Amino acid sequence: MKYLIEFVEADNLKKTQLFELIKCSEYEAKLLQYITIKFLGGEEEVVCIEALQALDGDKGYTYLEHLDCAKTLLELGWLTIQSFIPLKVMELSKLELLNSALSLSPSFLRLLEEGSGDVDLPDLKPYTDQLEYLQDQFFRVELYQKMSSIRVNVHEQSLGINRILTKLEHLEKRINERLEKTEEDLVLEKFFKSQKLEEKEEIIFLALLKEEYNSTESNFREMTTLIDLISFDEYDRIKNRSLLEDGATLLANELIDYDEILNPFGGISRSFYIVDEVLQSIIHPQKKKKVRKLKLDMLIKEQDIFQLVDPQTSLEDVVLNAKTEETLKTLIKQLDKDVMNRLVKWGIKDKKSGLAARIIFYGHPGTGKTLTAYSLSKSLKKQVLSFDCSKILSMYVGESEKNVRKIFDTYYDLAQKAKTEPVLLLNEADQFLSSRGSNASSADQMHNQMQNIFLEQIEKFDGILIATTNLLENIDIAFSRRFNYKIEFKKPNKEQRVKLWNLELPKQADFEKGFDIDKLSEYSLTGGQIALIVKNTAYDVAIRDDEIFTTKDFVDEIEKEKKGNFDSETSMGFLK
Repeated sequence: MKYLIEFVEADNLKKTQLFELIKCSEYEAKLLQYITIKFLGGEEEVVCIEALQALDGDKGYTYLEHLDCAKTLLELGWLTIQSFIPLKVMELSKLELLNSALSLSPSFLRLLEEGSGDVDLPDLKPYTDQLEYLQDQFFRVELYQKMSSIRVNVHEQSLGINRILTKLEHLEKRINERLEKTEEDLVLEKFFKSQKLEEKEEIIFLALLKEEYNSTESNFREMTTLIDLISFDEYDRIKNRSLLEDGATLLANELIDYDEILNPFGGISRSFYIVDEVLQSIIHPQKKKKVRKLKLDMLIKEQDIFQLVDPQTSLEDVVLNAKTEETLKTLIKQLDKDVMNRLVKWGIKDKKSGLAARIIFYGHPGTGKTLTAYSLSKSLKKQVLSFDCSKILSMYVGESEKNVRKIFDTYYDLAQKAKTEPVLLLNEADQFLSSRGSNASSADQMHNQMQNIFLEQIEKFDGILIATTNLLENIDIAFSRRFNYKIEFKKPNKEQRVKLWNLELPKQADFEKGFDIDKLSEYSLTGGQIALIVKNTAYDVAIRDDEIFTTKDFVDEIEKEKKGNFDSETSMGFLK
C-alpha cells in the first residue's frame, strides 16, 4: 500500500510515483487525493460541490471554475458517478456534475494498491515470429474496439477514452520499437509497406484479419461497425465512410471485398472480408502463389460464344410482382456467404465449391426476366456471360451436340481464369428445356441427344446459372428437377403499370395539359410492351413541329401494336 500512503500524505503530488501514471493536472490530482482521503475515512461517495468547495476554501463561487476538472477525471476513468439512470459522461454539462455523487473507480483503486495500470505490454525485445507481431496488432485493435464501445455504450464510464488513448500510444510506440530490433522479415509488416496503407486502412484490415483468426460469427465485418471503429465523432464517420466505398484503396487494390445481404428492414448491408488470395499470402506465405487472374473483359475477346454484360441495375431498380420480389430476396439470403458456410458445416454443401444455384425464370415475354437476371447478378457483385440459345441449332447433324459442350467448356475456362466467377445466363432456353421427342426421325434423335448433353451439364454445373423461358409447362420433368429455383414472372397489375409508364416516359419532353397516365395503365401490357410503345411514339412525335406528347398518341400506338404480334420478348425488362 506504499503508493496509496505516499499519495494521500503528499504535499506536492507532482513528486509522487502515481502522478505520472494518472495523466492529469495538479488540481485534478488534488481532487483525487481529497476523495481518496474521504474513502479511507469510510465515505465511498463525495458530492462534487463539497469536494470543490473544500479545495477552494471560502472564495465565493470560484470553485465553479474547476468543474471541468471533475469532468476530466470522469472521462479518464479515475472517477465514476453513482446514478440509477445510465449517463454518457462526455455529453454531461458541467453544472449537471455539481450535485452528483462521485466515487473512485475500480481502475483507480487498483492503481492506488498496485502502483501500475491494467495494461500488460510485452517486454521490449525483437519479434521472433509473425504470431508474436500479430498478438500486439490484435491488442491494438482491441483498444480501438474499447474506444468505439465507450462512445456508444452508456454503461462503460469507467473506461475513459483519454486513458485508452494513452494506452494505445504506448502500445504503438512499443510495436515500432520492437520492429526496429527485429531482423526477421514479418509478412504482414512487409505487406503494409508494399500497399502504402493509411493508418485507418491498416486498422480496418487488421480488424478483418482478427476476425479470420477468431473464426467467430459476429457483426464486426459490417460497414457501420468498421467505420465506428476508426471514428471519434459524426463528422469522422461521414469522412471515413469513403474508406469502404467502391473505388477506395482497400477495394480498388482487391485487398478486401464484401457481400451484399438483405437486412431485416428490407435494406442491403455490406459484410466485408479479406480476399482469399491475400489472406492466404499472409497466413501461409510459404505456399506457392496462385496463378494471376484476369478481368473478364480481357478474356472475352478470345471467344465468340458469350456476350459479356456488366450489370448496371440491382434488384431495387426493377419493378416486379410482389411474390416474385419476395422469392428473389429469399434467394439472395440463401446465397449469402455465412449461409453457405453453415451448409458446408452441416455437410449439405461441398466445401470446395463456391456459390451455386440453378435458376429458371419463366413467364410471358416482356415481363423482365432478362433484366432481372442482370440485376440479380449486380446484387451478387458478378458479371454475366450471356448466351442466346437460339444460336445453338445447326444445319449440320452433330454440330449442335458439340456446341452444347462448347458452351459449358468455354464458360468453365473463362470462369477459371477470371478474378470473379461470372453468372451464366441462357436466354430463351425453351428448346433446351422442352419435352424430348419420341419419334425416330433423325431430327428428333439429334434434338434428344443435344438435350441429354445439356441435362448432363446442368446436373454437374458448379456456379450460378440462370435460364429464361416463356412457358414452364413445356419443360421436361428431368430438367425441372435439376433447377433448385423456379421463379415466375407475371404480367404487371395496374398499379405496377402506372409505375412503368411513369418511368418509361421521357423526362425532358412536353406533355399536353391533362395528360392521362391512368388511362394508359388500363391497357394490359407488359413492361417490355410499354417500353416499346414509348419508344415508337417518341419517334412519331419527334418529327412534328409542336413536339407535344398527347394521350391519344400513346393510345393510337397501343392499338396499332396490339393488332401486331406481342408474343416475342422485345425488351429485356423494365426499371423502377
